[in-house]
Amino acid sequence: MESSAARLRTQKQLDEKHMRALVRFTARSMDTPSPVPFGALIVRTSTGERFMHALNAVRTENDPSSHAELRTVRKAAKKLGTPSLQGFTLYTTCEPCPMCMANALWAGIDRVVYGATIEDANRHCRQIQIASREVVGRSDMHCIVDGPVLRDDCYSLFTHPNMLKVFATWNPKPS
Repeated sequence: MESSAARLRTQKQLDEKHMRALVRFTARSMDTPSPVPFGALIVRTSTGERFMHALNAVRTENDPSSHAELRTVRKAAKKLGTPSLQGFTLYTTCEPCPMCMANALWAGIDRVVYGATIEDANRHCRQIQIASREVVGRSDMHCIVDGPVLRDDCYSLFTHPNMLKVFATWNPKPS
């Protein structure tokens, strides 16, 4: 029988493996005309099988709700033919905003694992400063929130030179 410490080590290794893959996927956008530091990945909780991923497309789709997490949930639910994503874990390069966390709750996602924090993102672009755990705590729905995981790797997406140039064109933060 596996000890709880061994299970935690195994889960940490799995989380880091998925987050590294997500960072690589998201980093590919840095060499495009529309780089984004926000990527999301949904995996089957029981097997760790990667199921769906997407990037933020707010600017390219001119849709303020086209966050990576929402796009990934939409694609996964459509592929499954059900709005329920119970049995799945959502990995995201940045802590989900309240809209994305609420969407994860409505979808019934088991777990959310994030990399960079809302505070990290807020150094570069506007953010709603409500932590994911607070959104869960104010809900009657259950979801485990873990993070930050590989925070430095995820934050490096925000500080990539191409991303810094793009941030300058986004809604500037008031001085």
